[in-house]
Amino acid sequence: MKAIQVSAYGGPEVLAYGDVAVPQPKAGEALVRIGAIGVNFIDVYHRTGRYPGNPPFTPGMEAAGVAEAVGPDVTDLKPGDRVAYAMTLGSYGEYAVVPAAKLVPVPDGVSDQQAAALMLQGMTAHYLARSTYPIQPGDTVLVHAGAGGVGLLLTQIAKHAGGRVITTVSTEEKAALSREAGADHVILYTETDFEAEVKRITEGKGVHAVYDGVGKTTFDKSLNCLRPRGCMALFGASSGPVPPLDPLVLSGKGSLFLTRPTLAHYALDRQELLWRASDLFGWLAGGSLKLRIEHTYPLADAARAHRDLEGRATTGKLLLLPG
Repeated sequence: MKAIQVSAYGGPEVLAYGDVAVPQPKAGEALVRIGAIGVNFIDVYHRTGRYPGNPPFTPGMEAAGVAEAVGPDVTDLKPGDRVAYAMTLGSYGEYAVVPAAKLVPVPDGVSDQQAAALMLQGMTAHYLARSTYPIQPGDTVLVHAGAGGVGLLLTQIAKHAGGRVITTVSTEEKAALSREAGADHVILYTETDFEAEVKRITEGKGVHAVYDGVGKTTFDKSLNCLRPRGCMALFGASSGPVPPLDPLVLSGKGSLFLTRPTLAHYALDRQELLWRASDLFGWLAGGSLKLRIEHTYPLADAARAHRDLEGRATTGKLLLLPG
């Protein structure tokens, strides 16, 4: 089969397209024929070694397709079932072996591309808004990178929960997309100091929660945007890692809560995984959640997809397509 391999950490050029053996499922696993592959910043972290692994490996943490074969002891899945998954390394290929417990059924009316675009970013948005800081009606929250894949979904889910949403974006084009997703206030951080603007919008009270996937360049001011006992959810670091922090800072700024969540800890069992996926697929099928798939690339062009993603010139979701 064709797949992407990383033999040494580095830039997008280390994503090598070539032939590898088709993996075979063991007990509790399934072989998935991949129809569409999600591209995410965690793939960059694996490629560069920020999240260390054992090269050579096939990157990618998200895909959708069809179960081709199942291993022993798999009873709730059969060949031919449409499935999607996240949080299992190795999706940048024509086939992948995935633990059956990580696979969720894809309902009729949801395409492979939609399912692959929704799993990782959608479940991230779901756990942030429903579990990390559960948004209540009337809460005001700040979402950075409001026109990104997570940002657009998180804005919609926050609005479903009754929240008032402030987002930050870099361009007027991205501002329009964020408003379309339901943002109540959109700040162009390239033109306006977002901390000052958040304080103006909230009349000096601050927001109940900040959802920050940017990291280094936004973190300090994000803390200043919180009201007393507000929650800072730092779920990514697209601009770089945040320097060490003395916890006393949180006390001085209002007894703040700081968490660095990750999806794996918000889908610890199958019941929780199915809850999040079921909500997302249901909202999508019902039209209350809209996806933006900005661009699809042939699997062989994975390096180009990574360059586009790291250049932060994209909005919505990027997908790789095998075959």
